Amino acid sequence: MKQYPRVVIAGTHSGVGKTTATLAILAALRERGRQVQPFKAGPDFIDPSHHRAATGRQSRNLDGWMLGAQRNREIFARAAEDADISVIEGMMGLFDSSSPVSDRGSTAELAKQLDAPVILVIDGSAVARSAAAMVAGYTRFDSAVHVAGVLFNRVSSESHYKLLKTAVENATNVMALGYLCPDPELIITGRHLGLTMAHEQRDRRLYHRLAKAALDTVDLDRIEALASSHGPLVHAVGPIAHRRLKTVRIGVAQDQAFCFYYADNLELLAAEGGELVVFSPLHDAKLPDDLGMLYLGGGYPELHGPALAANRLMKSAIKQFGEQGGTIYAECGGMMYLTQGLRDFDGRLHEMVGLFAAEATMQRSRMTVGYRSLEVAQSSVIGPAGLTARGHEFHYSTISPKATLAYACKLTDAEGKSKGRDGMCILNTLGLYTHLHFGSQPTCATALVDSASSTFQ
Repeated sequence: MKQYPRVVIAGTHSGVGKTTATLAILAALRERGRQVQPFKAGPDFIDPSHHRAATGRQSRNLDGWMLGAQRNREIFARAAEDADISVIEGMMGLFDSSSPVSDRGSTAELAKQLDAPVILVIDGSAVARSAAAMVAGYTRFDSAVHVAGVLFNRVSSESHYKLLKTAVENATNVMALGYLCPDPELIITGRHLGLTMAHEQRDRRLYHRLAKAALDTVDLDRIEALASSHGPLVHAVGPIAHRRLKTVRIGVAQDQAFCFYYADNLELLAAEGGELVVFSPLHDAKLPDDLGMLYLGGGYPELHGPALAANRLMKSAIKQFGEQGGTIYAECGGMMYLTQGLRDFDGRLHEMVGLFAAEATMQRSRMTVGYRSLEVAQSSVIGPAGLTARGHEFHYSTISPKATLAYACKLTDAEGKSKGRDGMCILNTLGLYTHLHFGSQPTCATALVDSASSTFQ
């Protein structure tokens, strides 16, 4: 069994600076010459983009609710195989989950599944000895979660940190691992779906500044020692161990408007015989040659409505591909792009592809978010009736039908309550609001490749 040095970075709550602390540690470890494998707890596409920029390695999503313990360990072990250390960024607060009375889907659950020590990030800006009470509470809430270290964010001076360190280490067995100073140059700007993506950073030196901040005031030696303090990780061979011969070319939309993809989704498609070819609905005038399938991920089409609408050649090519029976799999923003029009936050309507007889409308006051269990009600490109998979919804738009729409799937939330229908379908095109993680049901990738392989034969 392999050791897999690993550590989870968790926050007391959302907004505490967990992502900043994680990126600073990732970047600093890379500056030290380490091969650092990043992971993100929960259904997040944005933080992993920054992880990759900071480390040069593809970040992976792990999720107790969507994937379960065994699949999480498989994905972790496969990605961490050649790494010196793995760093898992948590989600929300350490114990926040899909339920108020269990840890299902929480960072705490994931730390237990990976048998990983936890570094707790605390906002130290307006606290002194009370920090010790906070740490004591988090360490005792669930004895199976090993809160081993604490990192303070937004601490302005060495003297303030020493006060916090003394308070915590005098009252608990938790190590103080350093602090980060408040610095407006280290702040990543946000918008309606969270932080901006890594590729949107104008100044690529951000990650070097983050590294320097950690190298100056964080005890990286103790963090590395902590990561090696737990035993080997028991795991099984992951689901991407086998590969079929390349049988179909899959066009993957990848640009500023379409950028939300789970790395494992793409790798599962490739493992099943898909040759992934990147194209841009924003900038390209035509589709790549000889495609059997299009994968339109989520992202920010609402921020690029005029440019998407103006690219009539691409819209026409995609519509023709779908009308001829080509396999199209579209999620959230990708699904919105396939409607007749997208109405942005200012009420302006932009003409889209037009495969679905519907209009997508952005509404700032109407956010839909939550885990989703999807059941295929009628056979579709992701599988036969009765197939189930798991994913997540997070959007500010609604769909207004302009004619009768056919839906292929039924949805329930994490508690099993009905959330209606999803999966608009026409011919071999499926459009979902739900971002599915194919790791929850790898046969979805198999079905998509098989559909694409047979379409034009």
